[in-house]
Amino acid sequence: MNPAFLPRALTAGLLALVSALTPVRAQTLDKVSFGTNWVAEAEHGGFFQAVADGTYKKYGLDVTIVPGGPNTNNRILLTAGKLDFFMSANTLQSFDAVSNNVPLIAVAAIFQKDPQVFLTHPESKISKLEDLKPLTLLVSKEGVASYFQWLKSEYGFNESKVKPYTFNPQPFIVNKQSAMQGYVTSEPYAVEKTAGFKPGVILLADHGFNAYSTLIETRREIVDKKPDLVQRFVDASVIGWYNYLYGDNSAGNAMIKQMNPEMTDELLGYSVDKMKEYGIVDSGDTLRDGIGAMTDARVASFFDKMVRAGVVRRDIDYRQAYTLRFVNKGVGLDLRPKN
Repeated sequence: MNPAFLPRALTAGLLALVSALTPVRAQTLDKVSFGTNWVAEAEHGGFFQAVADGTYKKYGLDVTIVPGGPNTNNRILLTAGKLDFFMSANTLQSFDAVSNNVPLIAVAAIFQKDPQVFLTHPESKISKLEDLKPLTLLVSKEGVASYFQWLKSEYGFNESKVKPYTFNPQPFIVNKQSAMQGYVTSEPYAVEKTAGFKPGVILLADHGFNAYSTLIETRREIVDKKPDLVQRFVDASVIGWYNYLYGDNSAGNAMIKQMNPEMTDELLGYSVDKMKEYGIVDSGDTLRDGIGAMTDARVASFFDKMVRAGVVRRDIDYRQAYTLRFVNKGVGLDLRPKN
């Protein structure tokens, strides 16, 4: 029968049925580039998870992750407009942007605790930060310029005890009267694998070094001109982190291993366990406000500590370093396990 002769109501119904059964035209996704500050690893897991499990796509985003590395400076690419977002190391970088009039701004803090630690030999039975003072401290050049200045001003540490840390654990392993810097998510694992003993761990964040870490940073112009894009990227990244920590993270880990073949399932599992054990991502304010949370009081407190330590100038307007516009909305709280 010719559809032209069907009653109008029936024709409309058939058209509606055909429309419902026809695949919807592909959604136009906003292309976004996100640069990390190191090669792919578990400490970036939530971002990879959001790509791999389709979370970014659900938020209308086509995200390309651009890994960092020893010879890559993705932060400069962000400043130059070659990237849309960047994963900055800690709040000090945000202060540095203000100090140097670089138009970057932090829009979320994925790590509530900086994962910086000192590793100790089990025989030394170190339990407090102050107990590290008599030891030889293996600290990187960047560490001396940042957190060690805080150790001097807040705890009276002495630079005469410092020797260069070259990212090789061997000097620490052979000297039982030493302590070595590291990340709680990786160096303790490496030492245990290499030397066969489980080192003691002192997390600086648990002793007052209250920097945010692994922040999402972007250019001010993007915040001003595309706030909806920023909000969607922040929200989807947060969801990615809840799924990576508490859900099935196999998709994210597979992507990490594809981009960094040296990564192993064992190390990925170790890193995730330590992030959860120490509350690196999900603790403090995030329990109420969601992953990515930041507060004015916390940033002000850290700024004051860094001023006292001589790391940043008192006269910079540190409030220009970040915005709370896109965080503290409770996004993803329903994905945290109830027990």
